[in-house]
Amino acid sequence: MHTSDILLTHNIRPSIHRILIYQYLINNKNHPTADTVYTNLHPQLPTLSKTTVYNILSLFVDKKLIQELPLENGELRYDADTSEHAHFKCEKCGKVHDIFVKIGLPQIPNDFTISRSQLFLWGKCPDCD
Repeated sequence: MHTSDILLTHNIRPSIHRILIYQYLINNKNHPTADTVYTNLHPQLPTLSKTTVYNILSLFVDKKLIQELPLENGELRYDADTSEHAHFKCEKCGKVHDIFVKIGLPQIPNDFTISRSQLFLWGKCPDCD
């Protein structure tokens, strides 16, 4: 499926900015911040502003096209993989990795409804040991 078709299936009107940002997220599994997206795309798209990047990422999150990863100290990262998985942040190099494991949910009282969940792990990655 083409990027523009994926955007349309999420009720997002395709534009060059939206297409390039989504393609960046799909092709770079680095869980970037909005600033990282801007820094990497601005050279090929000089009309791109940081505000546009923030607005597009917010739209993608609202439309459930991507997920927002709220890490410590207000740091927000973005992930185009919306499947259920955990994230591991290396405390030394700062990279965020996907961790695909079956994780059981805690005992939830009957009157609670879960709409989504996220699990974050911190430590050292193999590159930093």
